[in-house]
This record gives sequence, C-alpha cells and structure tokens, in this order.
Amino acid sequence: MKRVLITGAGSYIGTAFESWIAERSDSIVTETLGMRDGAWRGHDFHGYDSVFHVAGLAHADVGKVSEETKELYYKVNCDLAVECAGKAKAEGVGQFIFMSSIIVYGDSAGIGKRKVIGRDTPLAPANFYGDSKVRAEKGLRELEDDGFRVVILRPPMIYGKGSKGNYPLLAKLAVKLPFFPKEENQRSMLYIGNLCRFVELMVENGERGIFYPQNEEYVRTADMVAAIAAEHGKRIRLTGIFHPALWLLGKIGGKLGGLADKAFGNMVYEKEMSDYREEYRVYGFRESVHLTESRDA
Repeated sequence: MKRVLITGAGSYIGTAFESWIAERSDSIVTETLGMRDGAWRGHDFHGYDSVFHVAGLAHADVGKVSEETKELYYKVNCDLAVECAGKAKAEGVGQFIFMSSIIVYGDSAGIGKRKVIGRDTPLAPANFYGDSKVRAEKGLRELEDDGFRVVILRPPMIYGKGSKGNYPLLAKLAVKLPFFPKEENQRSMLYIGNLCRFVELMVENGERGIFYPQNEEYVRTADMVAAIAAEHGKRIRLTGIFHPALWLLGKIGGKLGGLADKAFGNMVYEKEMSDYREEYRVYGFRESVHLTESRDA
C-alpha cells in the first residue's frame, strides 16, 4: 500500500484526486495537508511514499497587478513548493509530484495562427504567473537525486464538474447564446478524470521526469460549446460571421483582444509527447462533457 500526502487542502485537483483514489484504488491511500499557514511545517512527512503538491495561486488577470501580488505568486507557487519538497526529501519521501502548467510556454497563438509545442520548444513564460512555475520547476529539479524522484506535470486547460477558469464561462455561454463563433482553432485540454488516472499511474510506477498529459483529441472551442449545449437539450448555431470582429480584436490587443485570443487562439502539444506506457485517457471528449454537465455524475 502506497501512502500519498496531498499538500494543498481545498484545491480542485487535490480534492478530485482524493475522491478518485478512495473510489477506485486498492493500492494507494491519501491524506491531505493544508498549506495556508505555517502549521504544515510541523507535520511529519516520514512514512509517505509520495507528495502530490497542488497548493498554488491559479492564473488570474495579470494585466494590472501590484508588485505585492506578484511577490505573493512567487512565494506561493515557487518558494512554498520548493520548501515543501525539501522537507519531503529530508524526511524520506521518495517522490514529489508538482503541478506546473502549459503556461510555461507562454500565451496561445492569436486567431488564425498555430502554436504547436514539442519536446524541444523552449520555455517562454509571458507573465509572472508562468515565470513562478518555471522557477519552481528549476528549484525542484535541483533537489532531485537517486533517492528523490521529481515528477513535473505540465497540463493544458483542466476541466470537469466544479472546475474553475474558462470552462464555466463557456458553459454559461452555451446555454444562453443562440449563436457562437465558428473559429477553426485547436486546443489541448485535459479532463479531470484523465488527470487523476495519470497521477495514479505516476505514483504506482514511481515515475520521475517531465510529463505532458492531455486528452486524446484536440478540441475546437466551438465544438466544446456545442457539446455543452447539446447536454442541456439546446442547439446552438455556429457561424463565421463574427470572424472579422474577433480577428480585429486580436490585432488591437488590450484586455478584449487578449480574451479573444485566449478563447479562440491555438495552443496544442504534439500528440506523441503525451503518450504513456499505460493508457490513462479513460474518458473521451464527448463522455467528459457529459460527465461534467450531468447532474448525476
């Protein structure tokens, strides 16, 4: 039986993984430790096989923030992660799993452009949020040795029932709008169930290294919205009539332009770099949307 300590109470990913393991695994047990105050430093890490570190500040509006806010991002996303890993290593934990993000490669390409990330694509964070993740990765890898394995996960947008971020906004639009822009974009995405299975495999197999889990299919934003609408018995018309306006917004830039590029821009991982020796993509795109939108899921 492997023991996993989830560091970061109340997080969407940590809570989902805790539930996943409780319902499906006979070989792993989890425990969650809050990180919001310094009390975690007194917790004994001896006896845990892995630490799954999910504590962190999520991506927010990075346009106008104070220097104090930027400093907080580095303290939480970088310094806290490295300190936690150092404690884990010192107290005999063999594996540390860190949630990084595709954001370490910068923003998505604008409307009509492609951005395909491969293994040799250099890191290019576009803001302090991405940079805080890059610095955390560097600090964690410096701790790694033969007895301390570090797993860095760089997932794309994660969605599922109760998720935050862009998905809830798309879901609201899907049930309210009669029309939606039909932009030919592609996004890598990751359903929460597929992520939980992937982390489970990381623990079971004692992995180390950098990984890029994603769904098997790339997703077009319009198809995501149409699939959500269908789950609610609604048919939404996809149209290209908005393309000139969206393209112009992207060219102009600013907050609206950034939102347009974020929603309809392109950003994908090469598919082969997300393959793993065991299948973790338990759910396909349509089933994942059904489970996310279903009241009974």
